[in-house]
Amino acid sequence: MDQAAHNKMVSFIWSIADDVLRDLFVRGKYRDVILPMFVLRRLDAVLEPTKKQVLETKAMLDQAGITEQHAALCKASDEAFYNTSKFSLRDLKSRGSQQQLKADFEDYLDGFSQNVQDILTNFEFRNVLARLSKSDALGTLIEKFLDPEINLSPKPVLNGDGSVKHPGMDNHSMGTVFEELVRRFNEENNEEAGEHWTPRDAVRLMTTLMFRPIADRVKAGSYLLYDCACGTGGMLTVAEETLQKLAATHNQKVVTHLYGQEINPETYAICKADMLLKGEGENADHIVGGAERSTLSHDAFPAQEFDFMLANPPYGKSWKKDLEAMGGKDGMRDPRFKVMHRGKELSLVTRSSDGQLLFLANMASKMNHKSALGSRIAEVHNGSSLFTGDAGSGESNIRRWLFENDWVEAIIALPLKLFYNTGIATYVWVLSNKKTASRKGKVQLIDATQWFKPLRKNLGEKSCELSDEDVQKVMAAYDAFAETAQSKIFANEAFGYRKVTVERPLRLRSQLTTKAIESLRFASGDEDVRSPLFDELGDALFDDFGKVKAALEKRLAEWGAGDGGDEDEGDEETTKKGLPEKKKKKLLDPKTWERDGRLVDAATKLKKAVGDGIFTDHNEFRRKVGDALDRAGIKFGAADLKQLLRAVSWRDDSAPPVIAKVHKPGKATPDPLHGRFESTIDGKRSVVEYEPDSDLRDSEQVPLLEEGGIEAFIQREVLPYTPDAWVDESKTQVGYEVSFTRHFYKPQRLRTLDEIAADIVATENEAEGLLEGLVKRGGV
Repeated sequence: MDQAAHNKMVSFIWSIADDVLRDLFVRGKYRDVILPMFVLRRLDAVLEPTKKQVLETKAMLDQAGITEQHAALCKASDEAFYNTSKFSLRDLKSRGSQQQLKADFEDYLDGFSQNVQDILTNFEFRNVLARLSKSDALGTLIEKFLDPEINLSPKPVLNGDGSVKHPGMDNHSMGTVFEELVRRFNEENNEEAGEHWTPRDAVRLMTTLMFRPIADRVKAGSYLLYDCACGTGGMLTVAEETLQKLAATHNQKVVTHLYGQEINPETYAICKADMLLKGEGENADHIVGGAERSTLSHDAFPAQEFDFMLANPPYGKSWKKDLEAMGGKDGMRDPRFKVMHRGKELSLVTRSSDGQLLFLANMASKMNHKSALGSRIAEVHNGSSLFTGDAGSGESNIRRWLFENDWVEAIIALPLKLFYNTGIATYVWVLSNKKTASRKGKVQLIDATQWFKPLRKNLGEKSCELSDEDVQKVMAAYDAFAETAQSKIFANEAFGYRKVTVERPLRLRSQLTTKAIESLRFASGDEDVRSPLFDELGDALFDDFGKVKAALEKRLAEWGAGDGGDEDEGDEETTKKGLPEKKKKKLLDPKTWERDGRLVDAATKLKKAVGDGIFTDHNEFRRKVGDALDRAGIKFGAADLKQLLRAVSWRDDSAPPVIAKVHKPGKATPDPLHGRFESTIDGKRSVVEYEPDSDLRDSEQVPLLEEGGIEAFIQREVLPYTPDAWVDESKTQVGYEVSFTRHFYKPQRLRTLDEIAADIVATENEAEGLLEGLVKRGGV
């Protein structure tokens, strides 16, 4: 179809909406009627030549009692779909009443095969029939789509002399018209366009990045293409066209099979309809979706591997519902998101508030590792995928898994405001599991933020586009694989770091005072709860738990039940929102009070045995407490003893470190960097470990490529300022993040003193002129 015929067809279909649906539907809902009707008219036109044969086959199968009829009916229609209703659209142009027309039209819809029913269901087309019928618009709508001035049939319309009046619409042309209608409707609804429609210029860049680097290595054969968030299928369509064109230029014949999954019902219906309109019945069967078919929790292709994959997953969208369906973080066993990496299980489960990186992990899990080309992936993300998530988090683990498997080939920063519904920074990740020799172990970052062409009119947030020249600039930088102002080359490990936990010893002083001992009565409550309750209740009621409980309940009721707040919230939030139910239950439990009472009794006895003086060395105090408890025959569990000791102690930077463990002579060697210090105990040289102070705990990020490793970093950056610090190796985590700003930041030139002075003088002169004018106008 030439461009003029294409434009005429699109304009005619577009005009039907204004002619028939104005004042009946809001403009944003026109597509709910026009798109499914367009699909129906095309399917109806395609099925017209075989309608009689299908009806005869249906009657024969019913008479023979055969229930599995799909294959036979498809053979009769010579398509991947059929309609067994006695009606065609031409039969429905006129009826005696709207009620009869609606009933016959519904019978016509019910006659379609299941794959078309799936499309109609997800379009929710039957929901609009009542309004169309009631307003007497259904018949008009059908007549418009049967207008003799357009031809949606694959066969040409002839004049009386046998010449062609309207050429037939082949499948490719039909699909092109349909996609153009979808694009127009999406641009009309700018606020929704970006959710399901990726601009073609961005798709063109992604497909070029995916295919061109291996164009000369593509051999004749079958290739599987996959989009895990396929929307209306535009990416798959462009990818297929790009691959076919590249293969043809190298005299290779390839067969493509398209696979996609989409959770939004309408866009899923559009995608599947587009495949059917193009005559790609097999590909249509490989498009899976609907509200219940989320890619994350209901993978439609769990055992399938793909050659080429691309996607534009949702950004910043909660996947909490999927997470719950998969058993939560602890119960999840999906092999896509719990992977074996270097001999250990690595969790790729991200925060439930944003699951975009899971789509990349999903596609990476479906790579083909056996073929010569392997798999290539192009996926667009926002900036959070580059750096969000601390070491050990799901986001960081996904980056680690990708980088350490040497799958990340390049990351390209795109211009701002390139997409319909967001002006934020976006990036294309290019992955390959069969890198060329020159790219092995390396990653290329490309800054393409300044390569764009402004649009004459904004489309939602989209104010620019990538021209062919801009795409070629990106590809030139990619192909050169060299260091320039817009291209940087790094080793994979350059993005990795070790998050090292730096500990410092706990230093305590201790004293058995009456106030400290009494605070043990609320030892099981949090400090934010204990302090106000202790101040209010004093010690008068402690002998009678019933009175204590009543006073507590009254106080908690005054705070308000709330929603319990967050377990990690402090004083203000606790008093505002109320105490979490779990804490309330524990605080009001008689067993809790019995346990706290025993602590108070034991501490009171210890005060008599040990005295109420200040102990500057907590180690000595702890030893004397232990001896006193043994003499008194009092036994405590480790947790209770720790609670008692902490209640009567406080931090003091001048106190000796609290010893947590003493190694037997000869069983350990001093290693201050890792927390094993030499000390003298009872006149003997020993190796000890100190109890860490959680308030002084800190962390450092040590690059994987740090010369000398962790030890050199700590010696240089930490020990000169905190000589008693050590590293807890058991808490070290490996993380990965990418910072484009760090590598491509261009600082603005600062103004010189002369320029600043000139501005000041100009401002003063301007102010004097204004003052002079005011004075003159005032008659002074």
